[in-house]
Amino acid sequence: MTPTKTSIEQPTKMDEVFFSLPPRIPIAMPIQSWDKVGPITQKPKTSPPGIGNRRGLLFGITIIVAIAAAADVWLAEAVQGISFSEILIFLLFSPLFAWLFFGFMGALIGFIQLVRGRASADYQMPPASVAPRGKTAILMPIYNEDVDMVYLRIKVIAQSIAKTGFGKHFEFFILSDSNPANGLIEFAALKRLKEEVDLPVWYRRREKNIARKPGNIADWIHNFGGGYDYMLILDADSLMAGQTITRMAASLDRDKGLALLQTVPMPVNGQTFFARWQQFSARLYGPLASAGLIWWSGSEASFWGHNAIVRVKAFAESCGLPKLSGKEPFGGNIMSHDVVEATLLRRKGWTVHTIMAEGSYEEYPPTLIDGAIRDRRWCQGNLQHTRLLGIKGLHWVNRLQLLIGVTSYATSTVWLFLLIATLMHHFGGAGANLSLSPSPWLLILTVICLFGAKILAVIWAVMDRRRSKALGGVSGILASVVIEIPLSAFIAPMLMVTQTITFIDIIRGRPSGWNTQRREVDGIDFSEAFNHYRPHMIVGVIFALLALIGGGSLTWLLMVAIGLILAPAIAYITSCPAMGRALAGTGIFITPEEHRQDGTLEASTASGIVHIALKEAATMPLHAYSNVPKKSQLSTAAAMVTSSRTKVVPITGQN
Repeated sequence: MTPTKTSIEQPTKMDEVFFSLPPRIPIAMPIQSWDKVGPITQKPKTSPPGIGNRRGLLFGITIIVAIAAAADVWLAEAVQGISFSEILIFLLFSPLFAWLFFGFMGALIGFIQLVRGRASADYQMPPASVAPRGKTAILMPIYNEDVDMVYLRIKVIAQSIAKTGFGKHFEFFILSDSNPANGLIEFAALKRLKEEVDLPVWYRRREKNIARKPGNIADWIHNFGGGYDYMLILDADSLMAGQTITRMAASLDRDKGLALLQTVPMPVNGQTFFARWQQFSARLYGPLASAGLIWWSGSEASFWGHNAIVRVKAFAESCGLPKLSGKEPFGGNIMSHDVVEATLLRRKGWTVHTIMAEGSYEEYPPTLIDGAIRDRRWCQGNLQHTRLLGIKGLHWVNRLQLLIGVTSYATSTVWLFLLIATLMHHFGGAGANLSLSPSPWLLILTVICLFGAKILAVIWAVMDRRRSKALGGVSGILASVVIEIPLSAFIAPMLMVTQTITFIDIIRGRPSGWNTQRREVDGIDFSEAFNHYRPHMIVGVIFALLALIGGGSLTWLLMVAIGLILAPAIAYITSCPAMGRALAGTGIFITPEEHRQDGTLEASTASGIVHIALKEAATMPLHAYSNVPKKSQLSTAAAMVTSSRTKVVPITGQN
């Protein structure tokens, strides 16, 4: 796949504002073959040393315990002979428990790493004083986003980079896939943004949204990638500190075999009850999971699509994604492209690392419904990976990561089917056999797997006075967890049904589409919540009736039923910003970025950038960047949009 050979007209001074691009310096990005690796750039060893022993320990223990659990269930069922429903229970319980135990083991390892202070020991970035040498393009792909908030984030990031003193090494590219109407607003708002930042800010809008976000980035590489050493990829809701960015760039300068450095972004700026709840959970529980993941992934880490820096040359030569044969949802463009790109980089010999670095942020969907919409898109992308498990030349860890992504969206369906199999067993006349149940050790271990990671996270948080205070203090943490655990228990059945519906829809051939994400809401209408969760209520009523008919042995099913019946109310209440503010006022669901700091806080630091962004957002006039221009200005912008179509070379062969 090569760009069309045409001349590129350079912008004149008159159209610099509406069409703003540097000279075109293309680089080839060949489409990769699933069946042939091609030339290997280099062959770095898997790192860190001893990573094989770590993986053997983690997967070995998981397999042994999972087999023991499966055997215990089988022996308990075999006392009076095996029925069809018991076979189903065994087949469904075994992989579900293995998945649950694997997650707990990762959190336990992460806890140990955090307590030892070694969560980031395997890969350390250079200190902030080290000047980056390479030239970095900061890419912000957008699709019909709130222009004011996107440009505000760019402004804050640019100012943060400038304060490090290394701003000359960085340039911004706004890569728009917006519709023409929003594109005009973006063009017209660019002038003010360029006046407010010292770093170069370039803008390009594609006429055709070929291949969505990966196509957007590939288009940039084809046209401008040759002029830059690295690209820092952001989402429209990303926020990063200047020191973090410069240290990431210096890491690629130092490590010539490193192709991609992925940070673990923390959610911030949540306004609704739901968003605040999720960002607190991510802050409290997330570090354990992240530290555990880093411990066993090593140089075969994954890519999450944003808040990561990438070596342009490595990406261009390794990550040209072909279309999958057939129709969506299993064919067409690869949706969860980021994980695949990481595997292809490693296939070519490049290393990929994940780091836990302060100063990397994102925003969480504001409501349960918006989270479900995002999950549907991710589910489709991950299920596409079933067709990629056989790619030639993949590292076995990368192949496992693809498989984990697939199974993560199947677990909810497995759980629902396990409930159905249990009900079949109970009402099929074999309830007495089920009462024999597994051994006490397995029941205790299951409870530990369900709640152990949360307990460990609380222990880790309160071990350090400063960390504890940043999360609301010991009393605030405990109160938040007391609220969070039953809330999680209520929404778990909701997520189970939602993801099962999504899973079945995609299996039936219904793609998720590509729509603009809703990032801010002032609550949702109850009618929207009711319509969305009507199927959940029906399932909940059925479960409640079965629990009442089944007697005391099915009392546990009432908890599942209550969560489903109350689904619309839960979605409605948790979408309310006023509820979120009320909880924050009582010290519930507090995160470190919300604490006020003194005036000496630098904008380039990890904690400082969020405070500055929130302060700017609070004081920013309505439509500060996106005031609708006068008719003459819109006409000029429209003319520039039209003329800009000849200024970059479109990618061919991907329609």
